[in-house]
Amino acid sequence: MESDISPSASPAASRDRFAAVYRILTNAIAAHAFPGCAFGVLSGGKVVLQDALGHFTYDEGAPAVSANTVYDVASITKVAATTAGAMLLYQRGQLRLDTPLGDLLPGFVVGRAPGQHAHLVTVRNLLAHNSGLPGYVELFRTVNSPADLFRALLELPLEAEPGKRGEYSDPGFMLLGKALEACMNEPLATWVEREIHAPLGMTATRFCPQLDARPSIPPTEEDTGWRRRRIQGEVQDEHAWLLNGNAGHAGLFSNVPDLLRFAAEILVAGSTPAKHGLFDPSTVARFAERQSPEGSSRALGWDTPSDNSSSGHHFSRHSIGHLGFSGCSLWIDLDAEIAATLLTNRTWPDRQSQLIREIRPAFHNAVREAL
Repeated sequence: MESDISPSASPAASRDRFAAVYRILTNAIAAHAFPGCAFGVLSGGKVVLQDALGHFTYDEGAPAVSANTVYDVASITKVAATTAGAMLLYQRGQLRLDTPLGDLLPGFVVGRAPGQHAHLVTVRNLLAHNSGLPGYVELFRTVNSPADLFRALLELPLEAEPGKRGEYSDPGFMLLGKALEACMNEPLATWVEREIHAPLGMTATRFCPQLDARPSIPPTEEDTGWRRRRIQGEVQDEHAWLLNGNAGHAGLFSNVPDLLRFAAEILVAGSTPAKHGLFDPSTVARFAERQSPEGSSRALGWDTPSDNSSSGHHFSRHSIGHLGFSGCSLWIDLDAEIAATLLTNRTWPDRQSQLIREIRPAFHNAVREAL
């Protein structure tokens, strides 16, 4: 199943063809949207662009970014690990989308009276971000261990009836990761590495990089408020860090070649069913379907293009993707058989800059126009 995703064109030819992409990213670095970036494009089963610009930080003498540089991809974890795991479990008959969360994590309903909304929350609701759970709660400020955080997640009150409100929920995906572990009978990180990343040749992708690998990963932040140190080679997300880096919502580290391998596998199943490998075409189709409520852009685990999407104007409605808080993104057009990934550490040295919101759609528009 491992794909050969070596670039199909010379660097010079790619620079000529994607001149607008290079201009947008070079200007972004000059504007301090991020100190450096790695990026790649897959089209027609071939890598037509794979390169990097800039450095790890703005400091003089900082290491240069390469196309193989590993980044903290933040919430891309939700698709490249957690959703991918759910897809494979579903395909193998080990996971039903309409299983109540309380069946997999009984602590979620213990103490809640029958008829309360918590009893109605399903795996599907968590994947679709319509469970009624809050979008974000700073639990890390009041808990000190994985067990305490898990208990706090289980006890979170619902803010809406399941299925009635779409709200992107980190707590929902933290609980989903734990629910999948109940099906896997092992930690999410080890299961996904063995069952998905290793078969696809994603050798640079992992949770919790080794200590000796950390200097080769761009730092995400000078944390002056909580950990009080430079965050480099350890997950930036506070809740994922409390969960020892093994979480359903964040914690994955990866690079451009590996994410293009993952995208290639999704495209093979989604666009050319006769050649499918790890994922069945029906699985990709099921997880790419938009979910309730009306107006939500969320599919199962994946996002789809909305009116002001980070994917720009040219990705079809039949596209799936996801963003990462650290400044990373992955978008896959199932109709056009195109994928694009952009990896940055836009949170360096702090989380203030929002320029990435303008750069992402401009990057994707330039990619599609070059193709």
